[in-house]
Amino acid sequence: MAAAFLTHLSEGRIEVRSAGSAPADAVNPAAVAAMAEAGVDMSAETPKILTTEAVQASDVVITMGCGDTCPVFPGKRYLDWKLDDPAGQGVEAVRPIRDEIEHRIRDLLAELLPER
Repeated sequence: MAAAFLTHLSEGRIEVRSAGSAPADAVNPAAVAAMAEAGVDMSAETPKILTTEAVQASDVVITMGCGDTCPVFPGKRYLDWKLDDPAGQGVEAVRPIRDEIEHRIRDLLAELLPER
């Protein structure tokens, strides 16, 4: 959801990579539905494994509880967002998670793209 919001709200001005340390086989359908309610289509997304190359190529790395499994490199900015896990939850439970992610993404965009 964070990557979808960042892509959508930055209007293509930020290159976004999305990956996980232990990705599921498919994107959570409740997350897809909750994002559709917010006007963001992520129905074509597929989970990807986090690679060291992706982290090395990034300026800001947002993690959500991957702990020691996430590669760490000097000079990168890391944000570890503690959020409830939407896995296995219905859309009712995912909505507040979605809203918190959107709030954090908007704050991040205000820092990264101050001219917005």
